[in-house]
Amino acid sequence: MSINKSFLFLSFVFLINTFFLSNVALATHESKKTINKLTAPVGKIYQKGDNIPKPAVAVVAEVSEPRSGESIYTSKCAMCHASVGLGAPVLGNVEDWAPRTAKGIDTLLANAKSGINAMPPMGMCTDCSDDELKSTIEHMLSKSQ
Repeated sequence: MSINKSFLFLSFVFLINTFFLSNVALATHESKKTINKLTAPVGKIYQKGDNIPKPAVAVVAEVSEPRSGESIYTSKCAMCHASVGLGAPVLGNVEDWAPRTAKGIDTLLANAKSGINAMPPMGMCTDCSDDELKSTIEHMLSKSQ
């Protein structure tokens, strides 16, 4: 009887080891597949003289209506121009805006486009047109007189 118990025990140990080793091999195989998928190239770098293929999908520029000065102010400018202490003239504060108003809209537009003091070029609206920037400045001036 003792031989049968030993045989059963060894068989059980063998089966357990086989099970774990097969799962390790499977996990390693899956990991290699995952690594290959994650590290696959996403594009190609072309050099001068290479034959560049045409895009499969045509790119169409989307034409949209100009945004209002108020909507641009709310979404892009208010984060700095609505808070005291950030250095930006606060919307509605006549004292902050009086010296700027005296410079004229063209100067304010040029400053907005190129940036001034802590304000980066174009403020926070890198996709604004000149007309949209001008409309936004006019909105801020109208609320600060």
